[in-house]
Amino acid sequence: MAQSDEEAPKRAAVYVRVSTEEQSLEGYSIEAQKSILYDYCIADGFEIADVYVDDGYSGRNIKRPEYARMMSESDKWDVLLVLKMDRIHRNSRNFMNMMDNLNKMGKKFISATDALDTTNAIGRFVFDMIQRIAQLESEQIGERTYFGMEEKAMTMSNTERENRTMGFNAPFGYELNTGILLSVPEELDTVRGIFIEYLDGDTMDVIAYKLNRSGQLTKRGNPWNIYNIRNVLHNPIYAGYMRWGDLFIKHFAQTAVSAVDYNRVQELIAAKTKDPMKRNIKKVPEDLE
Repeated sequence: MAQSDEEAPKRAAVYVRVSTEEQSLEGYSIEAQKSILYDYCIADGFEIADVYVDDGYSGRNIKRPEYARMMSESDKWDVLLVLKMDRIHRNSRNFMNMMDNLNKMGKKFISATDALDTTNAIGRFVFDMIQRIAQLESEQIGERTYFGMEEKAMTMSNTERENRTMGFNAPFGYELNTGILLSVPEELDTVRGIFIEYLDGDTMDVIAYKLNRSGQLTKRGNPWNIYNIRNVLHNPIYAGYMRWGDLFIKHFAQTAVSAVDYNRVQELIAAKTKDPMKRNIKKVPEDLE
């Protein structure tokens, strides 16, 4: 059995689980898990604080009554003990989130048959490797998603009859109809007024105040503020372009502002920005108009 290089936790939360589809599988029964874990506690000198049994629940989510009770009673135990890692979670993200929470609470974790025991140095090393592998997998998925979207953006070709998008939610002034970008005229009129007023010298605060005083609301039905005014002024979609990274993809829905005026607004905003690091101006192409 595992030996600790520190003072071993004394109180153990024993967690056992079996799903409906596992009921008939040898070695997965509730009583079999209990028996092995009771023996483990006796051998390592753990006092059983409580036994938590989720009978007939899947390990793919955390919506399990006994799992929730166990976590809410964390003050009763020092170490969480399971027979195998898949008894506590079958989803790697949920497992890593649980481990983060246990670390924050100062709790330890032992999987009796997986040689994962965070009460000793070897177990912590094994867990660190598992964590690094999970992080690598997450980053690789992110990279594949990014490069896939970038390739889609580079090969996207819109026409006047069809405006495909990168899968975003339509901003104020637009809507999506079966994936096609369409303008909402009354909203686009509001956007047009925002650009005109900013070019005329009004601040974002003043523009938001005017819109709220007139009873106009954002797409989500909220009052306007400088943050959503700023988002409007920085969004190239109103000048005829969707942006992915440094790429601009032309669309043919109605616009609120010309590319020239949009770029003038970007220059004005940058000139009023005190932090030089935040003056990165991203202009839309003007030669395709």
